[in-house]
Formats: sequence, structure tokens, C-alpha cells
Amino acid sequence: MKVYQSNEIKNISLLGSSGAGKTTLVEAMLYESGIIKRRGTIGAQNTVSDYFPVEKDYGYSVFSTIIQTEWLDKKLNFIDCPGSDDFIGGVVTSLNVTDTALILLNTQYGVEVGTNNHFRYTEKFKKPVIFITNQLDHEKADFDKTLDELKENFGSKVVQIQYPITVGPQFNAVIDVLKMKMYKWKPEGGVPEVLEIPDSEIQKAQDLHNTLVEAAAEHDEVLMEKFFDQGSLTEEELRIGIRKGMLSREMFPVFCVSAGKDMCVRRLMEFVGNVSPSVNVTQKPLTKEGKEIAPDPSAPASIYVFKTSIEPHIGEVSYFKVMSGKVKEGDDLVNINRGTKERLSQIFSVAGQIRTKVEELVAGDLGATVKLKDTRTGNTLNVKGCEYDFSEIKYPDPKYRRAIKAVSESDEEKLSEVLTRMHEEDPTWIIEQSKELKQTILYGQGEFHLRTLKWRVEHNDKIPIEYKEPRIPYRETITKNARADYRHKKQSGGSGQFGEVHMIIEPYYDGMPAPEMFRFNGQEFKISNRDTQTIDLDWGGKLVLINSIVGGSIDARFVPAILKGIMDRIEQGPLTGSYARDVRVIVYDGKMHPVDSNEISFRLAGRNAFAQAFKEAGPKLLEPIYDVVVQAPSDRLGDVMSDLQGRRAIIMGMESEKGYEKLSAKVPLKELGSYSTTLSSLTGGRASFGMKFASYELVPMDIQDKLLKEYEATKKEED
Repeated sequence: MKVYQSNEIKNISLLGSSGAGKTTLVEAMLYESGIIKRRGTIGAQNTVSDYFPVEKDYGYSVFSTIIQTEWLDKKLNFIDCPGSDDFIGGVVTSLNVTDTALILLNTQYGVEVGTNNHFRYTEKFKKPVIFITNQLDHEKADFDKTLDELKENFGSKVVQIQYPITVGPQFNAVIDVLKMKMYKWKPEGGVPEVLEIPDSEIQKAQDLHNTLVEAAAEHDEVLMEKFFDQGSLTEEELRIGIRKGMLSREMFPVFCVSAGKDMCVRRLMEFVGNVSPSVNVTQKPLTKEGKEIAPDPSAPASIYVFKTSIEPHIGEVSYFKVMSGKVKEGDDLVNINRGTKERLSQIFSVAGQIRTKVEELVAGDLGATVKLKDTRTGNTLNVKGCEYDFSEIKYPDPKYRRAIKAVSESDEEKLSEVLTRMHEEDPTWIIEQSKELKQTILYGQGEFHLRTLKWRVEHNDKIPIEYKEPRIPYRETITKNARADYRHKKQSGGSGQFGEVHMIIEPYYDGMPAPEMFRFNGQEFKISNRDTQTIDLDWGGKLVLINSIVGGSIDARFVPAILKGIMDRIEQGPLTGSYARDVRVIVYDGKMHPVDSNEISFRLAGRNAFAQAFKEAGPKLLEPIYDVVVQAPSDRLGDVMSDLQGRRAIIMGMESEKGYEKLSAKVPLKELGSYSTTLSSLTGGRASFGMKFASYELVPMDIQDKLLKEYEATKKEED
């Protein structure tokens, strides 16, 4: 393979909802560019893109796949991304290392939730967008409706390059208003006839051509002046104007294809090769220090590993982008993140599972290598002396969680290793060993996302696993003041143990004034604040300890032991054994013995005094509340709202977004366990949502009573 320079390389994300036809389009592009001799199909399970066993079993993409083609002396690196929102991590990864996005639309359905979701990410990463209307040969295809929805959602920036003469099973021709030609295909697709535009279409084509010329001229002063002088632009001038409009995201070209019939695929690749920006003119990546790094082949060599996968018959494959300089087979690099040396024993240009060895890759190109010793996804590798360090990719917050365990306890250690490896392959699978919940919690983007992990662990690694509803990380707190004292005394010959602690506890909030006096049963307790310690608890909230001991009733050296005792109990509240928080403790009196008092005595006395006081202080459960944002089609809004209200949600706001409704709500985590599955069912897969932790709030009394009974029953079973 030829070594392509930075100005000859185009990196493109292939996006779109599930069923838009991305994998089929990839097959057609690979076939047209000669990478494969025969197009595969999803039904036959022989496509270049979806080559993992789980993808063949499910029938659609699970992982993003790097696809390289050569066209018109350009190297086009496509990344075919999964369409399901459960696998949004592949989209985020792809947009971090590519420069243009092709968003496919299934013209049976028009603009879908997935279309909007993917477009929002292109907006976030400031990437140029080309819309591809696909499946124009389907009997339910509706190009005009799809085009109207594009303009309704994305405005006047949507500009046609092509339109079909007819749609449905008879689709076989498009009018190209950039070339001002008609492209017509035989039933087998492939190379088209290039014809003059029929008289019946010439007026419509001319009007759209003029609109395209005006849109292209807007983005370049020289072109604008020429347009005003001559009233037209050459094809090359149009390309320049369109490219500038795409780079500024002021222009979103619209193309037509039938990927299944291989119609208009060659023209699409020609447009991408000629018009989409090369890596040398797009936004420059930033290091962690905010320094721009140009894709300069003459600069020091630096690569960024953006994806790792374990692939059949090969093992670990590391996919990278050359950020600067050039890399060659046999190069020695330094992992800036781990301080280790790595050798690129082989480097490849890849098209799915087809890997072609190459001698060299230059700045901006995408490639792969195998068997790196100590490199992980998100690591930067540099030539010696280069200190570039690129940030790890940030992924969306998880939306689904399950407790995971091996069916056989003997497999637990092996499962832990497998889960760590799986996180490397897909960073949106997050694993937490929860000391608090005494469970291994697996987080992901949805029920299907976690089901995919289960399939892979059981089929590839032969470890039977099970999912369970995870416990909820409740918190316990108090709602009123309480007082308690406790004497720990133990005598068994020789030195004994003695410690007595008197304390008051009260609810705490930030900015709370220091206490001066308490009254219990008509008795006043004046507080003299000798010392205050504020502990920020690892699980949220605070514990405040005030030393109000006067007269030396307890030596100051025993106060840390009392605090340890309090911490012993605050980690296991009396209601459900959950962490406690937001409590202020005032130790105001006690007793000690000149011989028998020691740290363990006061630790036990402090722990038991705190436990007694906590039970008398109106203990309440707090539950985690999440901010949830749902995007749902307008015709399903009633069902979505009704379901949310059944989950104890508080609707915070609602706004319309061009055919979709955006709902904001606060929802208890306990009610969100199966939400992704239910939402998909309610809306036919047309809705999406995001969730983020907001706060802890009091659990309603009826639910608290139920939880306490469940906890007591569990305790009895364990006993």
C-alpha cells in the first residue's frame, strides 16, 4: 500500500441509528475500492465490519470498526459505529479521532432519536457533517419527508447535493446538482451511466444548483465576489466553498444512496475524497496542557491509542492515531502515561478483520499494532525526548447497573480479570467492587449493553455468570437531637478496661452555627467548644466532632479513640446497615480510670454511646436521586410521563425539540433499575435518556417501613 501524506488522508465517522445501513454501505465501499471481491450481507454473517461472533449472533454492530479504503489517490479511513444508544461509546471514541461525520438516515423512518443523538455529539466535537439518505429502494422510502425533517431539525444549513427521481423498488437514478448530471444504474448497481438531466427535471435541478452555489459562495469572500460578478462558480470553486462551509458547520450536504444495491456509492466516495477536509486542515488536537499539536510529518513521532480489542486468533490489537511525525515497523516508543518502553513490531492499515502490513504511517493516519506489553486505551506513545500527553476520552455517564457474579465461586478471580479486559475494550462498561453494597456492580449504557457483555463472557471465556438487581446505596441520618452515655467496663484479673463517654448528637448542615446549650428532660447542658474536627466522609456528607470535655474527666489523648469508635458505627447505620452522614457529635463528659483506661476502652464506649444516641435521634433513610433527561417522540409523551410518575419522579421541566419532547425529572435510583428497557418498549426504541446523580433525599415513610422490614428479614436469614 502507498504511504499517504497528511493532505491525502480523510478520517470519517460513519454514524446513524440502528438499521440505517452503515454496515451495508461499508461493504459497498470496500467492494468498489477493490478491498473485497464480493459484498457480504448481514443475513449471511459475512460482512467485513460485523465480524465478532456476538455481532453475527445479534445481527447488528456492537463495536466500532476501522475501515480503510483508497479512492482517487486519497486514503479514506472510515470508522463504522454501532447505531444503538447502548453502544454510544463507539461514537464518542470515533469522533475524537476523525474529522468528518457521515450520518446515515433510513428513509423509511427519516430523522430518528439516534440521528439527533449522534448529531449532538458532532456538535460537541465541532465536526463537519454530511447527511446520507439511504435505502431509497425500499417500498416505504420517503425522501421528501426525510429531507423536510432534516431541514426542520437542522435548519437552512441542510443543502442538497442530490435528489432521487423516484424512490421505492424502482429507484435507479439521482440528479446531482453539483455536477449537474443524472446518474443512472442498472439493477446490479456499481458504475453508473452519467447522463444529461432530463427536460422534466432541469428546472428543479437548476433551482437547487443555484441554492448550492449561493450557499457555497457565502463561506469565502473571493467566491462571493465572483458569484456576484458572474452569477456562477466552477465545480472546483463549489468544492472549495462547500468544504469551508462544512468546516464551519454552516453547511450540511445531503447525498442519496442505496447501499444494498450499490447505487451512488462511488459518487459518495468521490465527494468525500474531493470535498471533505483532510487531516492537515481540520482542528488540531490538544495535549492535556492545552497545547495544539499539528499533524506534521516532520515533527517528533507520537501516537494515541484510542481503542483496544481482543480479536479471534490474534489476541490484543491496539488501534492508534498518528498525532505527529511518522511511525515505522520496529520503532521504539515510550508510553508517557506508564513510563514503559514499547516496540511497534508490526503496523497495519485495517479494514475490519482485513489487516494489511505497511512500512510507515504518517501524521493523521489511523493504524493498528499487536502485542504491546503495557499499553492501555487512552495512552500516548512518543519517540524518546517527546513529551506529548493527550487526554483520555470522556464518555457519557452510565444509565444501567446490575450486580454481577460468577455462578461458580471458583470462577470469581478469573471473572475479575475478564471484566478488567472488557473495560479496556469498551470503557463504557464500568466495574466497581462495592465494599458498601458487598457486590460487584457492573455499569453500562443499557440492558442490551450488559446483555452483550454476558454473551461474550459466557461464550468466549466460558464463565457462566448471573445478574442480580443491585442493592441501593442508601444513607442514614438523624432528624433531631439525642443524648446518650455508655460505660465500658471489663475486669478479668490484672489490668482491666474502663471508659465512659457522654455525648449529644444532632443533625448537621453546612454553615450551621456552633452549639451553646442543649436541654434534655428539663436539664441544661452547656457546651464549651474546646476543639472541632470536621470529617468529609468518603460516601458524601460530613461528620463533625466537638470536644466539649471540661475538668479533665477524659484525657485529650483518648479523643481520637472515641472518634474511631464513632466511625465504626457511622459505617453501619442501625436502620439498614447503610453509611450514615451529616451528624454532629458533642462529647461533653465521661470518666476514666488511672490504670484501666486505654484506647480500646474509649473506642468501644464511643461506638456504643453513638449507636444508642443515633437510635433515639429520629433516624431516617436517605435515597440517591438522579437527574434524568428523556428525549421522546411527541406521540409517546403521555406514556413516558405516566411511566415516570409511577416511578416517583418529579417532573422538573419540559420543552419541545422539533418533533421530540425533552423531559427533565428527578427520579429515585431504586425506580430506575429497568428504565432503559421499559422506555425502549414504550416508544418502540425511538427514545433515549441520560441520568446523573443529583442528591440524597429522605425516603417516604411507607417505603422506609418496607425497607426496614426487608432488612430485618435478611438479618434473621443471615443469623
